[in-house]
Amino acid sequence: MVTSRRKATLRILLSGAAALPVFLSSAAQAQENGGTIELKQITVETGNAKAGSATGPVKGFVPENTATGSKTDTPIEQIPQSVSVVGREEMDDIGAQKPDEALRYTAGVFAQPFGPDFDTNWLYIRGFDATQTGTYLDGLQNFSYGFGGFLIDSFGLERIEVLKGPASALYGGGNPGGIVNYVSKRPTGERIRYLEAGINSFGNGYTGFDIGDKASDVVNYRVNGVIGGGDGYTDFEENFRGVISPSISWSPDEATKLTVLANYTHLDGTHNGGAFLPYFGTVVDAPFGKISRKRNFTEPSIDSYDREQASIGYELEHTFDNDWTVRQNLRYGFSHVKEHSLYAYGYGWAEQPSGTDYDLSRINFRHDTTVNTFLVDNQLQGKVTTGAIEHTLLFGVEYKYFDIDQMQQTGGATPINPVHPVYGLPQGPMWDPYIDQNLKRNQVGIYAQDQLRFGDGWIMTLNGRYDYVSDKSEGLPSYRDHEGKASGRFGIGYEFENGLTPYASVASFFNPVIEALGNGAQAQPETGQQYEVGVKYRPQAFDGLVTASFFDLTKQNVVTGPNTNREQIGEVNSRGFELEAQANITDAWRVTAAFTTYKLEVTEDANAALIGNQPYLVPETQASVFAQYTVLDGALEGLQLGAGVRYIGSSYADAENKYKVPDVALVDLKLGYEKDNWGVDLNVTNLFDKNYVAGCQTTLSCGYGEGRKALLKAHVKW
Repeated sequence: MVTSRRKATLRILLSGAAALPVFLSSAAQAQENGGTIELKQITVETGNAKAGSATGPVKGFVPENTATGSKTDTPIEQIPQSVSVVGREEMDDIGAQKPDEALRYTAGVFAQPFGPDFDTNWLYIRGFDATQTGTYLDGLQNFSYGFGGFLIDSFGLERIEVLKGPASALYGGGNPGGIVNYVSKRPTGERIRYLEAGINSFGNGYTGFDIGDKASDVVNYRVNGVIGGGDGYTDFEENFRGVISPSISWSPDEATKLTVLANYTHLDGTHNGGAFLPYFGTVVDAPFGKISRKRNFTEPSIDSYDREQASIGYELEHTFDNDWTVRQNLRYGFSHVKEHSLYAYGYGWAEQPSGTDYDLSRINFRHDTTVNTFLVDNQLQGKVTTGAIEHTLLFGVEYKYFDIDQMQQTGGATPINPVHPVYGLPQGPMWDPYIDQNLKRNQVGIYAQDQLRFGDGWIMTLNGRYDYVSDKSEGLPSYRDHEGKASGRFGIGYEFENGLTPYASVASFFNPVIEALGNGAQAQPETGQQYEVGVKYRPQAFDGLVTASFFDLTKQNVVTGPNTNREQIGEVNSRGFELEAQANITDAWRVTAAFTTYKLEVTEDANAALIGNQPYLVPETQASVFAQYTVLDGALEGLQLGAGVRYIGSSYADAENKYKVPDVALVDLKLGYEKDNWGVDLNVTNLFDKNYVAGCQTTLSCGYGEGRKALLKAHVKW
């Protein structure tokens, strides 16, 4: 729980948030009166992370290059799969405070399927869960299992990149729908002095800073951090977060560069309500009506969440005289999470209330999880020419180590009334752990890539990778397993001089599964393939990028059946269309828009009655648009007006497709003012305060979407 010491800290930081506008006003007054405060415009154009590069800032809403789609710094239109990039400016303009909020306007991504969650970034890509196996930080996997993983804070990010479709040919096992790569802020070689503070309508505030500069001719540094917390949207919800991310780069010459990146994150709080609720009473009325979306059915005296995590790593690069480059990207990570909470689970364990007893059953749950990870990716990149064909070659050897020590247990819990809850009753004792386990995973992958250019605009990409994965579990449950799998990608496209690039690709994937089947055998990796055709267009009349793609993605070896007899005969198909457009139309106008529609279908299952059904939780259609206008001259110079609409289509709450979650349209608003090197923004999400359910993972576990939230923030650069 948030301690009195941390509440005092929050009062201090909220005071800082209140004082920042005064500082801004004083700075502006001093500037007008010829005072000694001199504010200089910050531009990030040179140094270690150049604007337009794969790790540098994104200009407005329109990205240029990406490394996520090829592990090389490549223009997005040359990647034979759909790639989306959300830069720092877009995150700030839409008021995103978490990575999953930043991706709400991205094609193919379903974010926050259970509503807001301060301790997890829930993400689905092309219908498949990317939360545990599909997230990366600076190109290295942030694999998680159970409750063991890493939480990324968006304040320390320069950009978020989404590669849609299988990525195993580059990264090894992972989510078939795609991956999310978080790109950290890093030294730029420029002077950076940035301070930001804000508070939302729930009483949750923060103060963040970003400082960078040259330490010498060969050393640059940058450090950013944020401290914040306060109340949440639901009853009893409060949290504290503290994050600091220092980095330093050393470039003794033009051929050599070493960048060290570190992070420490601490979260301390209580769980939010509005989640793990039954379908009857949220989506549709129960006999008593609907459960309030602000209701929290935990026990305030018991509920707690604590996360301590840290990481340190480096990116080392050296280019030889023959223009071949060697790289080594390495990171060690540690995470310790403890939490204890009570969750609602139906009406007497049933999906509908019966009789006059409407009480909700509850699960008393506790876990203690420690994770250690070590990752290293060694690469060799160079260019060769064979006849009329130009090759950019990449060879790599990658090692991943994941160690989780976890204990999970449940205990007795009293029921609670959904309308008039009574808290503080004694709860039952905790039972013996049903999981008390140490699990180690070792994975080695070797891969190669060839990016070819020939003809007069033809581009081709060839990928191949082989991975060996070994899992060893001691304790409860215990098992050993090892697998070797190959994966590949082939893509071809043609770049027209008018900026149009049609492309086609096919890619295979695998995803190791940690689960025992009903016959006692260890589950085999999930496998599958994707076919994708599309077109990317970078117009010449204005700064923009448009991507349209059709895809057909199949996941095989899905584990299905009841818990007592799990079988690996399932198959799910996702096929559809995505359209995304990002444009800096003029210096005043910037727009991002997305449309996604696909058919999700169970094509094989242990239960024949489910074949042909749509998997629950994920909607098949989404659409969004956000536009912002900035007044460039006149009396209102610096005024910013932005508005967005997000449409989330209907989904199902059950595998049988009997119960539907309705669609919803949400409106977001931004009002901002920029003057010289300071600014103030007001962002409002869900402007009309729609009461809606974000999604249901069975009829016993539905989550409300967040109600209207206003965020007032101010920043200054000097």
